[in-house]
Amino acid sequence: MALTGKRILLIISGGIAAYKSLDLIRRLRERGASVRPIMTRAAQEFVTPLAVGALSASHVYVDLFSREDEQDVGHIRLARENDLVIVAPASADLMAKMAHGLADDLASAVLLATDRPVLIAPAMNPKMWAAAATRRNAETLKADGIHFIGPMAGEMAESNEAGIGRMAEPLEIVAAVERLLDGTARPLAGKTAIVTSGPTHEPIDPVRYIANRSSGRQGHAIAAALARLGADVTLVSGPVTVPDPAGVKTVHVERAEEMLDAVLSRLPVDIAVMVAAVADWRVASSADQKIKKRPGEAPPPLQLAENPDILKTVGHHDKRPKLVIGFAAETQDIEKNGRAKLERKGADMIVANDVSPETGIMGGSRNRVKIISAQGIDEWPDLGKDEVAERLAQLIAERLAGA
Repeated sequence: MALTGKRILLIISGGIAAYKSLDLIRRLRERGASVRPIMTRAAQEFVTPLAVGALSASHVYVDLFSREDEQDVGHIRLARENDLVIVAPASADLMAKMAHGLADDLASAVLLATDRPVLIAPAMNPKMWAAAATRRNAETLKADGIHFIGPMAGEMAESNEAGIGRMAEPLEIVAAVERLLDGTARPLAGKTAIVTSGPTHEPIDPVRYIANRSSGRQGHAIAAALARLGADVTLVSGPVTVPDPAGVKTVHVERAEEMLDAVLSRLPVDIAVMVAAVADWRVASSADQKIKKRPGEAPPPLQLAENPDILKTVGHHDKRPKLVIGFAAETQDIEKNGRAKLERKGADMIVANDVSPETGIMGGSRNRVKIISAQGIDEWPDLGKDEVAERLAQLIAERLAGA
């Protein structure tokens, strides 16, 4: 495991993003790290020391003036007995204390006393992140050698609020930790990858289109997971509402033909993962103006033309990537159709899943896949799409290393 034996001091400050710290603890521990948590008073308004302690299997430190914890100058021990300090979430308030050397509680005292690397994951309202004082504090901290992950763009907890201010996801923070502590944790460093994601929209007229039901969550998660392992990733995305993943170059397209052009223009690469739900057909000649419904008249016929097969084109290209992976979204005969697609498309692996309406996979946050290759079929359990992405990225690294 990449972080085996590493000692992490995790400081949790106040904000709704504190709930993500629970998953972060789990992710760090499953990679072999030990986690010692500190919680500010504000953090305890969002998650409980009991929950943090249960997940970390460690005492939770909350008070600078604890008779038990401070009898041997405990905040100095906390500051030094670790390999890395993480602040997640890092509130605007705690960042201000760090930038100005304040030490009026346990978290800020430890941060002032530590001589270990510090990684912070800011989380706050976009207006707070954009405020002049916060920007000055961030620049001061960067100049002092503090490492940053995020904040990211996206929806806020507040209704109708969006922008830059979301805390990085736990897996993104873990990847940053691995980069700081262990360069060998990036097995895809030096490799290039292209990933397609989301649906395509094939216009009927200026306001109507043909599309597939795809949110882009799985493709975007895979692009991010490959980047976390060190790959130089280009994501070609159809129209989606999920944010562009961090650390990835994203190209936005609408139509299948545009997606194909974007993919081919970036060959050769080492890895191609074709996740996008590309519309199989397009209207042969889309209308320049909105097609009007006329009383008493039948709807105009739509003449369809077949769209290019992007996976097949890449799988048989003279600049074919070393590893080509396709997705098979099926509603019946999952394995049979997946095997047929593997051979027909020239792929090395097919990630097949059942997207029948009752599964809720299309547009949902979870997936259940079967990995079909010449070596056989490996069925994975029901997982979150981020976990599927992480497993697939690790499998890709192993396959390339074996090749």
